[in-house]
Amino acid sequence: MNIMKTDTETGGKRLSCNVPMRWGDMDAYGHINNVEILRILEEARIHAFGPPAGTGGPGLDVDLPVFSDLPDGAQALVTEHRVKYVRPLNYRNIPAHVEVWVSALKAASLTIAYVISDPVTQDECVRAETTLAFFNEAEQRLLRVTPEQKSRLQPFVGEANFR
Repeated sequence: MNIMKTDTETGGKRLSCNVPMRWGDMDAYGHINNVEILRILEEARIHAFGPPAGTGGPGLDVDLPVFSDLPDGAQALVTEHRVKYVRPLNYRNIPAHVEVWVSALKAASLTIAYVISDPVTQDECVRAETTLAFFNEAEQRLLRVTPEQKSRLQPFVGEANFR
């Protein structure tokens, strides 16, 4: 994971990662299946912001451990996905390139924006956004985005993928 320079068009920094495309992700046309695109988005989100607290074992440090630093009992839940398929993402035996940033930071939710590009042609194939809310399972209530989380995420707030 590396931090890209500030993009004057979007106003914020973007995180960049490469997510492997698996043979089984391919549909009958040689494209990555639309359902598997959501898996790629999930992988990019975890690479950028860390796995949810309490899951799996330790791994590599991430630049913005927003999810792995949640308090006990808190969950990061997906509330919405929006996906725009700009052009087919053809299966390659090399990882897809994904840029990740925050397109909205609200009191009790954040929206993560993505662009998935073909690793050979560099063509933009997918634009997407995922809205997440933090939820306390024991108390059955939404949690507000903390000032620390806002401060950590603010440099990565940029333009939305959808208007």
